[in-house]
Amino acid sequence: MNSAPIGVFDSGIGGISVLSALLAALPRERFVYAGDSAHAPYGERGDPYVIARSQAVLEGMRRSHGIKAYVIACNTATAAAGRILREQHAGFPIVGIEPALKPGALATRTGRVGVLATHGTLSSEKFRLLRERLSGPVEFVPHACTGLAAAIEKEAYSGIEAPTDALLDEHVAALGALGKGPGQIDTVVLGCTHYPLIAARLQQRTGTSVQLIDPGEAVARHTKDLLTSQGLLASEEDSSLSLELLDSGDGQALSAAASRWLTGAAGLTKVQPFATA
Repeated sequence: MNSAPIGVFDSGIGGISVLSALLAALPRERFVYAGDSAHAPYGERGDPYVIARSQAVLEGMRRSHGIKAYVIACNTATAAAGRILREQHAGFPIVGIEPALKPGALATRTGRVGVLATHGTLSSEKFRLLRERLSGPVEFVPHACTGLAAAIEKEAYSGIEAPTDALLDEHVAALGALGKGPGQIDTVVLGCTHYPLIAARLQQRTGTSVQLIDPGEAVARHTKDLLTSQGLLASEEDSSLSLELLDSGDGQALSAAASRWLTGAAGLTKVQPFATA
């Protein structure tokens, strides 16, 4: 199993931000990335739909690619299906992602932390419990960025930034006062894996005094620790980094996103079809 690939899953292209961190942290591993764009976006869907799709993708990747671990690079899918998948696949390494509220709470100096995420993530029981555990002097200001993930998906293959920028203006403004002053938000948690892909443009709107928190590196560290503890890391003799991209849709957005945003993947445009049934 040490030479088997690690599966990385997202509803579309957003998990590319997590995949970049995984490639950097685990340079000897093989990866298979599956985007479920034919059934996206997940953020405005109900839990039963997201659970069903998350189950189908995991089962499909285990069946077709023999993956040794599964990274859910989607906040909405982790919130809705993470616990259920771990119960159904007991003993199989599954790593989820969640809004980085704790790092946000540690980073803030004003005591106010913005959280940009999808409606599905912010309305989940997992998010509610996470927020309650961190209740105290820090105030979290959540905002559902309706339409933003879908706009980033469209931008990936169209190259047209204006619709995404218009939504960025709207959603950043909805957070309220930003900065280092009393009562202002000085830290913003990126609670959807799509958002780090446009972090530079987001930072332009928040100002450089506001710190953006991206959980991708923490997910990569946790994945490496989990594989190490279970003796599943690829050996230097048996493996070298490789990557296969799969998509349940036409693959155009994922191909464009990999070429544009995936660190170290210049020229990587071939995306294979992926059927879960």
